[in-house]
Amino acid sequence: MIPTLAHFLAVSLVLFGAGVTTMLTKRSAIGILIGVELVLNAAAINFVAFARFGWSAASGLNSAAPSTGIHGQVFAAFIIVLAAAEAAMALAIFMSFYHNYHAIDVEKGDELKG
Repeated sequence: MIPTLAHFLAVSLVLFGAGVTTMLTKRSAIGILIGVELVLNAAAINFVAFARFGWSAASGLNSAAPSTGIHGQVFAAFIIVLAAAEAAMALAIFMSFYHNYHAIDVEKGDELKG
């Protein structure tokens, strides 16, 4: 069985749903960060899938032939770089928060209002 665009979109939908559910249900900042990473990975899968199965500039038609453009891969690479930078910054903030409050429960962030 050859995977089609619908298969990739289904995997992306499951990842997106898992990410949103994780962000809404976790109280730990690390759990919320994992949910954000899942949502970003779902977006990257969508970009690559649409670049592979989407509109082909060479033919001008929406055909089943693979596209030769690498636009989706370039956007996915940007998402990976963005996710790495976001994770590094978030972990630094979490470490500082843990140093001050001895917990990473996001409910304790109410004291940070300026």
